[in-house]
Amino acid sequence: MSTETQIRDSIEQAATAVGDVWPLHSFVTANPLSGFEDQPFHEAVSEAGELFDADGYPSVEVFRRAWEAGQIAPDVLRAELADHGYDTDPETSLERMTAAPTDTDDEQAVEDEVDRLLTKWLSSFLDQGQAEWPMPNREQGFYAAFHAVARHDGEIPDSGAIADLPDDPVDALEHLLADSPADRLPDVFEHHLTALPGWTGYVKQRAADGGDWQSAYPVTLAGYLAARLTLADLLGAPIDPLDAPGTTRTVDPVGETEDVPLRECWLTAWEASYREELVDAVSDASESRAEADEGGRPDAQLVFCIDTRSEILRRHLEATGDYDTHGYAGFFGVPMRYEGYDADVAVDACPPIVDAQHHVADRPTKGADDAQADYDRWSATLDAGGKLLAALKKNAATAFSFVETTGSGYGAALAARTLAPARAAGLLDAADDRTPDDHEFCAPGVDYNPDGVHELREGLTLEEKVEYAATAFDLMGWETFARLVVFTGHASETANNPFDSSLDCGACAGNPGGPSARVLAAICNDEAVVEELRERGFDVPEDTVFLAGEHNTTTDAVTLYADHVPESHHDDLEQLRTDLGTAREGAAAERAASMDAEGAGVRETERRAADWAETRPEWGLAGNAGFVVGPRDLTEGTDLDGRAFLHSYDWTTDPDGDALAAIMAGPMVVTQWINSQYYFATVDTAVFGSGSKVTHNPVGNVGVYQGNGGDLMTGLPLQSVMAADDDPHHQPLRLSTVIHAPVDRVTDVLADHEELTDLLDNGWLSLTVVDPTQDHCAFHYEDELAWTPVSEGPAVDAAEQTAPTVADD
Repeated sequence: MSTETQIRDSIEQAATAVGDVWPLHSFVTANPLSGFEDQPFHEAVSEAGELFDADGYPSVEVFRRAWEAGQIAPDVLRAELADHGYDTDPETSLERMTAAPTDTDDEQAVEDEVDRLLTKWLSSFLDQGQAEWPMPNREQGFYAAFHAVARHDGEIPDSGAIADLPDDPVDALEHLLADSPADRLPDVFEHHLTALPGWTGYVKQRAADGGDWQSAYPVTLAGYLAARLTLADLLGAPIDPLDAPGTTRTVDPVGETEDVPLRECWLTAWEASYREELVDAVSDASESRAEADEGGRPDAQLVFCIDTRSEILRRHLEATGDYDTHGYAGFFGVPMRYEGYDADVAVDACPPIVDAQHHVADRPTKGADDAQADYDRWSATLDAGGKLLAALKKNAATAFSFVETTGSGYGAALAARTLAPARAAGLLDAADDRTPDDHEFCAPGVDYNPDGVHELREGLTLEEKVEYAATAFDLMGWETFARLVVFTGHASETANNPFDSSLDCGACAGNPGGPSARVLAAICNDEAVVEELRERGFDVPEDTVFLAGEHNTTTDAVTLYADHVPESHHDDLEQLRTDLGTAREGAAAERAASMDAEGAGVRETERRAADWAETRPEWGLAGNAGFVVGPRDLTEGTDLDGRAFLHSYDWTTDPDGDALAAIMAGPMVVTQWINSQYYFATVDTAVFGSGSKVTHNPVGNVGVYQGNGGDLMTGLPLQSVMAADDDPHHQPLRLSTVIHAPVDRVTDVLADHEELTDLLDNGWLSLTVVDPTQDHCAFHYEDELAWTPVSEGPAVDAAEQTAPTVADD
């Protein structure tokens, strides 16, 4: 094997230790330890703790508060402790869970200087339009630009030596590692890649994903490592971690067994206590559902994202009338790259585990010339004004006179936004209302265009449209269609918030879900598509109209895109709008109460959306702990407190289990990633989150620092998961999935998807099945395709499943 191949293979191997990081403008929730998912959870957090100097479990105080609040069932905890050989007295085990202090080493200072200098060059190169003076030579790639420019950096000792390095980054690495044995390369690279996991994760993601910025200014992990090792060599920092100053970190030093850590037992018991209530609710509803009569045609059907925030609004809407609500992944099954009418770039509006297949752009519709012209004039005026202001503020000749002339006006505007944010936002909204929104004169271009000039195919063929619509109906188990069917995406509304995209739709890669909803509605309104669907057995009535909406998760307002709805449906539409308004009031009051603003309701949520000093406009998905796959009537009568993802599924309409397999391999994995990000950001916000928003410093339009430099912060801020510095609002629990289906069908899916069984066997999430064919009994997945009846003890092999005898509750 050549040295070049060894180096490239070693980089690829080492890079698995670092999770992908997306830019903030397209924040994608992901498991920061995704590269460790092939290991048992407790082993993964232990190894990651050593690499990143991090803690992977809730603190003792968090467990104590949960115990005192009754969130951990005593019998469940004692059984878990006994199973792993620990003292079964909870108070005694709490006292034993005392972490030793972390030892530090002053010799770390030299490696910190490597980090500081490398960060300076990374932020300059990876900038996405924030810098007024871009770094030279960026089009040549990161290493080439560093090689050409860093030799003039006076902060680097003997920086002129950089000119003597090879032009190719792999050749430079070969030169720098000439004294390192080949078998040491993976460890060497892992040491340096994990030193700045935020920047490394971003480079890794950008290099793998491609995109416009990567095409224009390429960066690779090999180039990153060549620059880092060059700085380490010139600063006298150790290149091989065997020569590096070590840090030791001991977690749970007392009371360990060879099985699992004590805190793992507490975490598992906490999760089991939550799961028990969720499973009981689904089991009871499953039995009641079997005895209930089928309902008639609902007033309307609304499909929401499976996002936990949708559960609150769905519950309040169902209380206002005969509405069927359903859950479906918020990109609505169409893997597209979406381009808005006047957008500078297109964005991938699908989960990171799915590759975009289609380019869909908003196009002006016929007969909307006047509205388009009004919009264009207003946009051009705003754009010109913005450019003029920027030029006046930044031009050396006009900057001071500009401030003197406009200072009083800016001061008044600042005072209004600070003292009366909702009113100031209302005035701006009133001004915007004079101009039509782009969706009023545009429609998504869903028709296939073989002459499209984009990287992806433009639009969709008829066969593809039918397939996406049929897949949606199959996965949700639809057999009845209302007069109005609304696909409802979601987005957030917030001011002055670098993390705004983290509150948008995770299934749309941190983008608003309205465009995806509009695309599926346009597909389903296509007469040719409807005819094909009827031939496939979907009895879509002649009077069914599909439309799109967007749920503002900060204020709970729902915007309906209904310009095409015929007059015959206007009464239905107006009633739906009225009931959505009523549901909004109830949901907003509930949401405001969770932020200690009881009684404020809509007014408080609107203030939070408009207040540029608000560090917590909404809680996002904080609190998420469960994922229920089944018909809505299993959970319809239960207040899930906005903590459960809900995906519609009817096992009776899925005889082959294909729909179930798609849900488990897709949405279940995505929700596990979301859950993991919230979990780790809560247990160690400094390492896996991004610390406090108060001290954030946005850099390069790609991320944030804490303070004036350092690593790119990778996860959620403290204000998204913590009620106070030491008081988590998000209960850090791994995801509990509950599926309503025959257990043998779930077993078949797992047998065909090794990646799912690995996640379960390694404890990254749990799975319980409520089997409607076995007296609605629940079975909990243990490992290696074995199940335990929830009401009994011994595990049952999947091949031996029979209807168990379960004691009456």
